[in-house]
Amino acid sequence: MPSSGLFLDRDGVINVDRGYVHRPEQFEFVPGIFELARFWTNELRRPIVVITNQSGIGRGHFDEKAYANLTRWMCDRFEAERTAISRVYHCPHHPLHGIGEYRCDHFWRKPKPGMLLQAASELGLDLARSVMLGDKISDMEAGAAAGIGLRILMGARDSKTAAPHYEVAADLGQALALLRCRFAPAGQ
Repeated sequence: MPSSGLFLDRDGVINVDRGYVHRPEQFEFVPGIFELARFWTNELRRPIVVITNQSGIGRGHFDEKAYANLTRWMCDRFEAERTAISRVYHCPHHPLHGIGEYRCDHFWRKPKPGMLLQAASELGLDLARSVMLGDKISDMEAGAAAGIGLRILMGARDSKTAAPHYEVAADLGQALALLRCRFAPAGQ
């Protein structure tokens, strides 16, 4: 039976969103991210997948090498905290502000579901039993388009949007409580 995965946006969920973060000294982990990750990987024994729009690459603010170095550093930090990220997907494109080959409306750019569908295919994930945790409506829209069963928006509900149904968590502590309620390990 395919496993359920936890899909995390990066900027605003894993790290404080300071805009175009691309060096470790700019990267501040959001409080509670490692506890949430340990619950998912260690207690439930399910994979975490990061899906992130990174238009800073396409806009020329930093390059793929800088992004790859930061991603490796971030994954090493998760390992040091006794948890793991199974895979990281990113979209460097932007339909309006991308430069050269990066200027396109790519299927991987959220709110499109491309990264989620690719991850599900490569990792054998059941999207209907999976979770999308993000801080923007585009994360919720991507999750809905991919058929993800539980979508959690960090922050406040946006009453002006017609986004598909999603839960709201003020912070990662609330998100973890929601995950514990929905995905309690057998025997607890």
